[in-house]
Amino acid sequence: LSTTLSPHTNVTMPDQQCVCKTRFLVLPQIQVIEDDRVNKSSEPFTTGVKGQAPPLVTTNFQVKDQGNASPRFIRCTAYNMPCTADMAKQSQVPLAAVIKPLAMLPPDETPPYIVDHGDGGPIRCNRCKAYMCPYMQFIEGGRRFQCGFCSCVTEVPPHYFQHLDHTGKRVDCYDRPELSQGSYEFVATVDYCKNNKLPQPPSFIFFIDVSYNAVKSGMVNIVCQELKTLLDYLPRENPEADSVVRVGFVTYNKVLHFYNVKSSLAQPQMMVVSDVSDMFLPLLDGFLVGVNDSRMVIESLLDQIPEMFADTRETETVFGPVIQAGLEALKAADCAGKLFVFHSTLPIAEAPGKLKNREDKKLVGTDKEKSLFQPQSGFYSNLSKECVAQGCCVDLFLFPNQYVDVATLGVVPVSTGGSVYKYTYFQAETDRERFLNDLRRDVQKPMGFDAVMRVRTSTGIRATDFFGSFFMSNTTDVELAGLDCDKTVTVEFRHDDKLSEDTGALMQCAVLYTSCSGQRRLRVHNMAVNCCSQLADLYRNCETDTIINFFSKYAYRSILNTPTKTVRDTMVNQCAQILACYRKNCASPSSAGQLILPECMKLLPVYLNCVLKSDVLQPGADISLDDRAYLRQLLSCMDVSESHIFFYPRLLPLVRGPLDGGSLPMAVRNSEERLSKGGVYLLETGLHLFLWVGANAQQDVWVCCYLLNVCVVFQTSLPELDNPFSQRLREIIDSFRSQRSRYMKLMVVKQEDKAELIFKHFLCEDKSTSGGASYVDFLCHMHKEIRQLLS
Repeated sequence: LSTTLSPHTNVTMPDQQCVCKTRFLVLPQIQVIEDDRVNKSSEPFTTGVKGQAPPLVTTNFQVKDQGNASPRFIRCTAYNMPCTADMAKQSQVPLAAVIKPLAMLPPDETPPYIVDHGDGGPIRCNRCKAYMCPYMQFIEGGRRFQCGFCSCVTEVPPHYFQHLDHTGKRVDCYDRPELSQGSYEFVATVDYCKNNKLPQPPSFIFFIDVSYNAVKSGMVNIVCQELKTLLDYLPRENPEADSVVRVGFVTYNKVLHFYNVKSSLAQPQMMVVSDVSDMFLPLLDGFLVGVNDSRMVIESLLDQIPEMFADTRETETVFGPVIQAGLEALKAADCAGKLFVFHSTLPIAEAPGKLKNREDKKLVGTDKEKSLFQPQSGFYSNLSKECVAQGCCVDLFLFPNQYVDVATLGVVPVSTGGSVYKYTYFQAETDRERFLNDLRRDVQKPMGFDAVMRVRTSTGIRATDFFGSFFMSNTTDVELAGLDCDKTVTVEFRHDDKLSEDTGALMQCAVLYTSCSGQRRLRVHNMAVNCCSQLADLYRNCETDTIINFFSKYAYRSILNTPTKTVRDTMVNQCAQILACYRKNCASPSSAGQLILPECMKLLPVYLNCVLKSDVLQPGADISLDDRAYLRQLLSCMDVSESHIFFYPRLLPLVRGPLDGGSLPMAVRNSEERLSKGGVYLLETGLHLFLWVGANAQQDVWVCCYLLNVCVVFQTSLPELDNPFSQRLREIIDSFRSQRSRYMKLMVVKQEDKAELIFKHFLCEDKSTSGGASYVDFLCHMHKEIRQLLS
């Protein structure tokens, strides 16, 4: 391997045809991550420099907001945008931003300030309606401002007037977050509310499946016991105050049971709705209640539910009427809210939204495969539209033992800004910890309700496409019944005119939402990037992780309408065009046997190969249709950090020295040849954790890992042993889990056990059993594609 790390990387291929199978080195993916961590973790990343690419998502760094949104809120595929559409088309680099509007910030970073302009509301441009931000230019002594987005001149309201200093800035610039910060919030006036009426605080409604499978698995008992504790942790803005979120409870199988938990009752009252064909709410007063007012009645109900249905023999369930019931309850209460649905089986009972089993693996790999990812009917799409209009967000917790048609059941959660959680073959002993951690985080996490998001851009570009969990009734407004701190919306931009190198390009993301206290707010994120007329400048300021995030979302959506093979071929072709364009226009002349990669894209091939080999695009024999649909939906709203680990898992050797010293060992490349028989390795995929123990691992390490003389497969937690290695290992596992939005179940795998096949499935640099190429083979293939384009 011959590498030159600046300004581009050359990889010498084995021979001109790239078919030689001799071993050779490939790009040091882990080294790129480590170099970024060493070089960029010590100093804070200041956002005031326009067009500056942030540190990688794998680097732990601090952000200081100096006028552009933090990369925790917005990451771009390119921080130097091409000036013309022709240049963008030539390069094939996607122009997109991954926006996480309500992202949680680390403790050492200041959350966005809240600005209240009183009854007048936020100051906006008269023409394009962009909100006041650091890109507005004040003129005429401060009496007017010129919009940075559309250049329109707007009068400054008298109460907002301030004099300008000698540089043309307002003298109060640094006292006002909207003039000096990239991210901030406005308190919205009544004009920003539905029907010009201030919103009610939101409500949470819990729907518990009490059919035979749900009861037998232990799910019903676990949910009811946990809810008694969780009611103390409902979201609130002031940690000292009580939550104003109201709660309601429904159980169901093929009929629905509503519960009156009014505080004046000695015992809860059940009301059964058996006519599920025309769902209605059988009670208003006493269904949605404050926790503190009705705590005794609620706890009594949660104690009684497992006993009431302990001997049930009912196996059939409904699903459509469950969502309809929650929607009707929120309508009756005139509020937004969230439905938590705990569901176990395919809804085959006679009711609206009834589904049939359409699992057919023979369709995989055919042109009809795309039908497996599409919903069975339009019923749930129409229901989603109603839910979004009301601000009714749905989170679905699935506990299936067989096919449940996730592609259809997931439509409402995905369209309303909700989440789907899946616990296949749920067993209380082994899966309880993962489920309860997911549930606790889901109930407690900060979120907004009844949200609308719009992305405005400066003249020359516009937002043309959107990816994520939301609904759109027009081409500009992203509507989310719920928006939590984990959700992202990915936005693609296209040119509609020339851009100027002098002014750059601007974008402003504004999200109108109701807070968990019932206050209407506007969160605003601003981003300015440079513009360039030279391709070399474009390639110098791209971010590979964000490009891969965009590519994967585009591909995962495309399989709804296009054969999977065509989607894979299109991705390979676009990647080859990106690299061929760079080689032709930016790289110095070199041998045809060299694969030349831009410095900031040298990991593009390895990551792209991981996307192509993912279970959604390259299904293996062991992946179910439900799992593929689940993973496809899951990725649609992942941020860049989560998609990075999802496609290229982190493989950590648990080496005694660094581990005992308190630092993390350096990760190793994701390949079986990196595993030592005498070692122990931790593999993190974002959804799972594997502890791989080599056949010759030292005896004391085995003891620490609770493996002694027995093969403990799928052990889900480590014992608390009194030695430094054991303690440090648990700290690392806890740290990894805290960084992810979903709790990662730990699986202990001994080398040469059957379970090792599952572990090896995530070694993404190796050739996969389903036919995915190894990294070396894919590099050869990519080099061949590039050479064909160049010739």
